[in-house]
Amino acid sequence: MSAESLFAIVVLLGLLGIAVVGDLRHHRIPNVLILLGLGLGLAGQVYSAALAGLGYGVLSMLIGFAIFLPMYALGGMAAGDVKLMAMVGAFLTPYDVLSAALFSLIAGGMFGILIVLVRGQLQQTLQRYWLMLRSGAYLAPASDEVAAKPFPYSVAILSGTLVSLIGLPLGL
Repeated sequence: MSAESLFAIVVLLGLLGIAVVGDLRHHRIPNVLILLGLGLGLAGQVYSAALAGLGYGVLSMLIGFAIFLPMYALGGMAAGDVKLMAMVGAFLTPYDVLSAALFSLIAGGMFGILIVLVRGQLQQTLQRYWLMLRSGAYLAPASDEVAAKPFPYSVAILSGTLVSLIGLPLGL
């Protein structure tokens, strides 16, 4: 692994760590952090591979954004989470951002199930989903349900990205 690749990974994980802290404390991911990450990620791509690197960075950014956008549109994710995945893409290749997004979605599902189990709401949650399947309509969770509370999805994005990076051949 080159020094530039290692530096890019450290910067990306540091930015994601800052996003997690902000998300856990305030349920927000600052746009300034996203813009800084986009700039640093694209600058790193240009440094590594000139104009082709910029093209890969922009494409990867758009892929990360596009994968998470439908979940925002359906109300299952906040805009900051979509922008954060786009920021992750700015640091990665198109293939690698697909991997990071997939692992982030898996991590989000696992964390969601874990929270439901820890809060003892498995039966209540399954009943609501069963009713939604039977009625073919969305049923909003009750205010006391864990599904009604904000979920810091940045934790899943950090986890999924980390798993993806560990699985990469480390040749960013």
